[in-house]
Amino acid sequence: MKATRRLVLVAMVLAIAAFAVFASPVAEKTAEVVTLKMEQFSGSDATLSGDALRKMIAEFEAQNPNIKVELQTIGYTDYFTQLQSKVVGGNAADVFELNYENFVAYASQGALADISSYLGDTSGFNKTALNAFNYQGTQYGVPNSFSNCVMFYNKALFDKAGLAYPTNDWTWKDVEEASKKIMSLESGLWGFYRPLTFNEFYKGVGQNGGKMLSSDGKSFTVNTPENVEAARLMAGWQIDSHIMPTEAEMGGMGDWDLFKSGRLAMLVTGIWAFGDFTANCPFAWDITVEPGNTAKATHFFSNTYVVSATSKHPQEAAKLAQFLAGSKEATKLRVEASWELPPVTYSDIIESYLSITPPDNREAVFESLNYLVTPPTCVQQSEMQAIIDSYLSQIVYKKLSAQAALDACQKELEAKISL
Repeated sequence: MKATRRLVLVAMVLAIAAFAVFASPVAEKTAEVVTLKMEQFSGSDATLSGDALRKMIAEFEAQNPNIKVELQTIGYTDYFTQLQSKVVGGNAADVFELNYENFVAYASQGALADISSYLGDTSGFNKTALNAFNYQGTQYGVPNSFSNCVMFYNKALFDKAGLAYPTNDWTWKDVEEASKKIMSLESGLWGFYRPLTFNEFYKGVGQNGGKMLSSDGKSFTVNTPENVEAARLMAGWQIDSHIMPTEAEMGGMGDWDLFKSGRLAMLVTGIWAFGDFTANCPFAWDITVEPGNTAKATHFFSNTYVVSATSKHPQEAAKLAQFLAGSKEATKLRVEASWELPPVTYSDIIESYLSITPPDNREAVFESLNYLVTPPTCVQQSEMQAIIDSYLSQIVYKKLSAQAALDACQKELEAKISL
């Protein structure tokens, strides 16, 4: 009897084991691997930022083994031309990068997926940067960078001229006076570089108390007296005081290269230059809040990761975008690469950012955030910028006075651009 019971028990155990063997492949079925295509322009392959981005993606894949990412980096000059063709053709990458200036055009045309329901906790994001990519109440993107412009200066040239270093209270007049003294040291030195282009002009307008759009954003105000004066003074750095070199005098050299060569005293550019200048400037340099004329105004720069409306994996794509933009792992790598300002409020990340030198006056980055101005934006962004740039160049090349150029610009914008 006992033997019979033992046989029954053994049979039951074997039956259970057999069921487990046959059932286990179903219970333990490996999750399907999702491959996401990602395209971006800001993390150059050959720089620390590109290396940081690859490490971010590797960390994401380690945490999400069922998601693989195919990354393609395209140079900024060609990026938006290629992107437009892909979006029109329905072949956009699952995740792609946009700058603030172009975001509205893509969001308004239905090219982006609503990722509101896919985002988890967003409390770690800087609210200004996050809200910049909420269009008409819908969250279409997450900010992957949050940056501004500051004024870089060559401490060695200031020391040689016996000048005190620039402070956060400097104005355009201070820049001109220091430039002339430094340029008098020897031939081949230049005082300042800040071209009269759309990106610099809208900010220069703010620094002179003006605006390019009416308060309700429904009409252009390009040719107001404050704006005309700003254009005249900015063009004057090149054609009047001549503290800034012309294109011909640059000899094909870029503004960053001129600064790194030690022949440029002051340069207005973005904080994304930190890594390059740290590695390649053979002299001491620092930064200060960008000087204004009658007021302070600094760029608001923010890029975003968005999900294509045609993505077959919007949830996974949104997860990738949020990780790269706002996770502690990713923002830590961004800080270590001196790759713009992470769009987050994590105190340890901010403290880590401030601890890196040069520049010594890194606090100027955060002080500049008190004076942020945003560029005018519209669906016809590229066309609007091209019109404004064309008239600004006519001022620089002395083809039109500042007044005549901005009057003509105002008229053409009203005729061709819808707000």
